[in-house]
Amino acid sequence: MGKIVKPGDLSNRVPPGQYLTTKFPVLTYGPVPRFNPQTWDFRVFGEVQEALRFSYEQFRTLPTSTMVADFHCVTTWSRLDNAWEGVLVKDLMKLVKLKPEARFVLVHCDAGYTTNLPLKYFLDDDVMLAWRHDGADLTPDHGYPLRLVVPKLYAWKSAKWVRAIEFLARDVRGFWEVRGYHNRADPWLEERYSFQEEPEE
Repeated sequence: MGKIVKPGDLSNRVPPGQYLTTKFPVLTYGPVPRFNPQTWDFRVFGEVQEALRFSYEQFRTLPTSTMVADFHCVTTWSRLDNAWEGVLVKDLMKLVKLKPEARFVLVHCDAGYTTNLPLKYFLDDDVMLAWRHDGADLTPDHGYPLRLVVPKLYAWKSAKWVRAIEFLARDVRGFWEVRGYHNRADPWLEERYSFQEEPEE
């Protein structure tokens, strides 16, 4: 995002091992959750001074932004120039007071799905909690009513159906991370699988 790209030169936008597509493939583990705006909520908890809870109506009153970002799936496809709309994490964080111990994030989603991020990645300027994509509401199978978008990492970190953000002092691996996928997931380094991780000292 923000890089100058010469016509026909996509080398600085398409990570190694990826191919381009204009489609938006659906990759989901388990059934698509049902959304009820009357019972849906969004929580912030863990290493925070005060836990927060938003109803669906309250969440949709938060400041809204748009951004354009590329999207890279670990299954080797990339889709460029996605237009997202939602709440930037940096704007949400204006309401959150972290404890000094907070170093990691665990994203909780419907159907028991989780994914983890170092705090520094979660707080990047281009990380968003989105409900629209390319001018239309996300479809349920793409994460409506709320999807995390983390453009700098492989797309399984861009979790669908987000319901809560938990701030942690220590890293806790998420659903795919405990099933053999890389803990960091940098597409430019092709960090696809856990066996590629360097041993902890």
